[in-house]
Amino acid sequence: MENIQIDISNIFPFIQLEELNAYKALINKKVQMLNEKTGKGSDFLGWLGLPNNITQKEIDDIKNTAANLQKISDVIVVIGIGGSYLGARAVIEALSPHFKKKTNAPEIIFAGHNLSEDYHHELTEYLKDKDFSIIVISKSGTTTEPAIAFRILRKELEEKIGKSASQQRIVAITDAQQGALRTLANQEHYKTFAIADDIGGRYSVLTPVGLLPIACAGFNIDELINGAKKMLELSVAESFDKNPVYQYAAIRHLLYQKGKNIEILANYDLRLNFIAEWWKQLFGESEGKEHQGIFPASVSFTTDLHSLGQYIQEGLRNIFETVLSIETTHGQLKIPSDKDNFDKLNYLAGKPIDFVNKMAEKGTMLAHVDGGVPNIKITIPKLSEFSIGQLLYFFEKSCAISGYLLGINPFNQPGVEAYKKNMFALLGKPGFEKETEDMRQRVKKH
Repeated sequence: MENIQIDISNIFPFIQLEELNAYKALINKKVQMLNEKTGKGSDFLGWLGLPNNITQKEIDDIKNTAANLQKISDVIVVIGIGGSYLGARAVIEALSPHFKKKTNAPEIIFAGHNLSEDYHHELTEYLKDKDFSIIVISKSGTTTEPAIAFRILRKELEEKIGKSASQQRIVAITDAQQGALRTLANQEHYKTFAIADDIGGRYSVLTPVGLLPIACAGFNIDELINGAKKMLELSVAESFDKNPVYQYAAIRHLLYQKGKNIEILANYDLRLNFIAEWWKQLFGESEGKEHQGIFPASVSFTTDLHSLGQYIQEGLRNIFETVLSIETTHGQLKIPSDKDNFDKLNYLAGKPIDFVNKMAEKGTMLAHVDGGVPNIKITIPKLSEFSIGQLLYFFEKSCAISGYLLGINPFNQPGVEAYKKNMFALLGKPGFEKETEDMRQRVKKH
């Protein structure tokens, strides 16, 4: 199996085939809105044809920059938050060994995605005896979390090796023309890559935002892009029955109409945990608007079967699952026989652990369906750059169609500004004087 596959057989106890087939015309209409740029947020569709539109010159520039950073770095710190780091981290975690970093590649560490003082203090201590470089990702350069991290780490780097040498170790991915980070990068002569105006952060993993950190980690970005190209090709298939993107978007919306307003992304391999984190941002920021949308959650099985399994099996019946299944593992470890058989496992002797994992997966899906939880299964041939590229584009396009099915703009995030406004008021940021006074009055009342 070369391509990821979707299995929808476990949704039919909950959805009639006639209902699904009735969505064909509606899906085609929403896809037409995407292709013709007539829907909401159409100024942010640069990701749609990106796998085919990115040039070899751009790819080579990213790879050459990554090679230069690899030569001089023990550690590369990627500074960003939300879409500025989740895509890269998802791919790197999915492709990396569990217990050691990829050979001949620097360690990739992420910063600026939280405001934990201990995290950043420990990071500065960790970097004291390391040759480190920085990739800072921010369209404006003023987003609080990454701006604080960059200010601290830039100071650490300049004090350690000098300002001139630091300029060769800092790469800025930012707005092409304006913003605080663009101004600083031009002033300090940092190597830069531009964030396209028509690609939002959560759709940016196949731009330098994601590709440069992934290349620095030693992974094949050509194959990642090729995988996305293949899914783009599959996602324009005329036949609804052969189009996994159309089917996924339609089924999600149908289940939502039937009261299934929580989707759980389940995996059976820990390396997919950050794919789930990226997926949660993609769908959460895209769909959660105008008091509607499916709430995205995630679990890692079989671990979470011993914590959340009871709720999924017998809790409120407003959930459905999308299961990520990996067909082929990289290694194989068979269960040994034991003469005393104290744990009663000799019936599994000689079987690979993945066989047991697959049976747990199959048994869990059947149990959940019996318990009233519909299941969609997405099979990934193996964890490779090509397969992950397919998966990323699959979710991106499905998400856009899903947003249009809801009638909302899937490319903005107006609600994100609410917490920022309150935080700036509490911090006394210049320009927020009125909000600061209002906040003081609210705090007094509570």
